Amino acid sequence: MKSMRILQVSPFTFDEVGGVSEHVRNITSRLAKKHDVTVYVTDGRKSFPRYQDFDGAKVMRFTRYSPNDAYFFSLDMLLALRKSEFDVVHAHCYHALPMHFAPFAKYKKLIITTHFHGVGHSTFRNSLVRLFKPFGERALTKAERIIAVSEYEKQLVQREFGFDDDKLVVIPNGVILNDFSALRKKQHNSGTILHVGNLLEYKGSRHLIEVLPKLSENFKLEIVGRGPMRPLLEKRALQLKVRDRIKFYDRLSRQDLLQKYADADIFVLLSRYEAYSIVVAEALTAGTPCIVTKTSALTEWVDEKTCFGVNFPVDLDSLARKIEYVLAHTNTDKEQTRKWVGTKILDWDNVTQKLEDIYNQ
Repeated sequence: MKSMRILQVSPFTFDEVGGVSEHVRNITSRLAKKHDVTVYVTDGRKSFPRYQDFDGAKVMRFTRYSPNDAYFFSLDMLLALRKSEFDVVHAHCYHALPMHFAPFAKYKKLIITTHFHGVGHSTFRNSLVRLFKPFGERALTKAERIIAVSEYEKQLVQREFGFDDDKLVVIPNGVILNDFSALRKKQHNSGTILHVGNLLEYKGSRHLIEVLPKLSENFKLEIVGRGPMRPLLEKRALQLKVRDRIKFYDRLSRQDLLQKYADADIFVLLSRYEAYSIVVAEALTAGTPCIVTKTSALTEWVDEKTCFGVNFPVDLDSLARKIEYVLAHTNTDKEQTRKWVGTKILDWDNVTQKLEDIYNQ
């Protein structure tokens, strides 16, 4: 396979928590083994060097303007793109400006992975989605292929922009399957509920605080993540007198996080919007049953055997009954979750190979 000059464009630095950062980080490290890869990202904290090597790829960070974690506007990145020339430009995340700037580069092929939710997660962000639409449609029209990470996202993009079916392709996010092969569940008193993700209102972590009083005291909640909801969650836990049943983890090592997945009795994500959900994929790969809201792409996980659904808006009594049912009636292990591997759960090596095939078409 001929080596290519590839540019990845992302609004997020590699250290930021979230599906887009993980996606770009994983494909970059694999593509750089065969190709000349450059990555343009924005950096709001200026705590990292402007230029850095990452697993053989050249990372360039550009100062950004992102009030309320929106826009991710970077004039420096826009100017750099106008001077750039690559075989492939692969831009990520419809909901931030770097993707919309990507067509200003010179390229033989433009690929866009949208990570598209269709709406913003606040009134302000929702107004931005509407504002972005003329620019987004221009960028997506210029792209040779638009990649969605789920069938739900593909249909959402088609419904919003009306592109032909052959312009879009579904390639799920990945996991590192080898990371899970040696995991073993540690013995503990049953009743551990795990939630992993950014602590944002739309992710639904508040419901897990509020359902605890409806569950027996042997149920404990572990929340892994950071975000603006953290103080509100802690305050609510104190109001409901369940703070001593909750452990918050700001950031864990990769190995510690994997062990959390394996040790949990139930993984719960009550998000309103997801284009895929890597954390659900990882929990299932670790052999842990999941409960998710029957919304957006999360509905694609629900089989009522390994992943169970609750309606949205969330009813706390129904959620409590579902948690108790799953704990009492499931014994999910890696054998049961094998049906997901190879279809909706891919190894990042497979994801990267599928992308290379598209780059080379």
